[in-house]
Amino acid sequence: MKNKVFLGAMLCLISAISWGAMFPVANHAFQSIDPFYFTIFRYGLVTIILLVWLLWKEGKQAFRFEGKGWLLWFFGTMAFAVYNLLIFWGQDLMGDPGTMVASIMESLMPMISIVIVWMLVRQRPPAFTLFCVFVGFVGASLVVTKGDVGAFFTAKNDMLPSLFIFIAVVGWVIYTMGGSRFSQDGWSALRYSTLSCLLGTATAVVVVIGVTLSGYISFPTMETMVITSPHIAFMVIFPGVIALVGWNYGVSVITPLNGLLFLNFVPVTTLVIQIIQGAGITVYDTVGTIFIIVALLSNNIYHRLQQKSREPRESFKGRLQET
Repeated sequence: MKNKVFLGAMLCLISAISWGAMFPVANHAFQSIDPFYFTIFRYGLVTIILLVWLLWKEGKQAFRFEGKGWLLWFFGTMAFAVYNLLIFWGQDLMGDPGTMVASIMESLMPMISIVIVWMLVRQRPPAFTLFCVFVGFVGASLVVTKGDVGAFFTAKNDMLPSLFIFIAVVGWVIYTMGGSRFSQDGWSALRYSTLSCLLGTATAVVVVIGVTLSGYISFPTMETMVITSPHIAFMVIFPGVIALVGWNYGVSVITPLNGLLFLNFVPVTTLVIQIIQGAGITVYDTVGTIFIIVALLSNNIYHRLQQKSREPRESFKGRLQET
C-alpha cells in the first residue's frame, strides 16, 4: 500500500512539473509553428499511444462507450479542444508574458473548481475557503495585469488572450470533474483518458481544419515540423501521456485533497525555467505566484483540519448507533 501511495505521489509531482515546463517549451515552439497545429500534432500522437496502451492493458471491451458516448465527447471536447486550443492560442497572442499567465491560470484550477461546484450545487463554501479563492485570484490578477489594472482593461490585446486562457482552464476543470464521475462508474483512469482524448482531439481536428480553410493559419512545412519535433516529443511524453494518465491515477490513490498540493509546482516550475532562460520576470510575477501558493496551501491545511475534527464526531455517532 505504501508503494502505491508513493507511486501516486510521484506521478502527481511529475505531472505538475511537466505542466509547469509545458508553457516555456510551447512558447519557444511558437516561434516556428502556430498553436493550432502544435496542439493537433501533439495530441494526435498522444491519442495513438493511449489507444495502443488501452488495447494492450484492458482489451477490446474497454473501447465500448456503454451509452456514455455523448458525455465522453463533451468532457473530451472541454479538455482537448477548448483547453488545449485556447490556452496555447491565448499564450501565443500575449507573447512572452503569456507563458507566466498561462501557468498561473493553470494553478488556479482548484479555486475555479470551488466556484463551479458552488454554482452547480448551490452549497456555499466555508468563509475561509472563499477567502483563499479571493487571495488566489488577487495573485493571478497581479501576474496578468503586472500591477497596472487600468492599463490592462484598456489594452484589448491583453484582455482577449487572457479570457481565452481563463475559458481554457475552466474547460479542464470541467473535464476533471467528469473524470470523477466515470471513476465512480468503475472506469479506469486510462480508459477515461483514452476515449475522451480520442473524441476531444477529433473535435479539435475539425476546428483546426475550419481555421485553416478560413486562411488564418496554414499547414506547417516539413522544415517547421523538423524544427519543432523536439518540443512536440516533450509535450507528447510528459505533459501528454504521463501527466494525463499519471495525474488521474495519482489523485485516485492519494485523494484529490493531497493531489491539489502538487499544483503548487506548476507556477514555480514555470518561474524557475523562465529565470534560467533569462526571461524578464517582474516583481508582480513573483508576488502573484506566492499569493497563489499560500492560498492553495492554506485551503488544503484548513480542509485537513476540518476532516480531522469530523472524524471523532462521526466515530462517536457510529458507536451510539451500534448501542
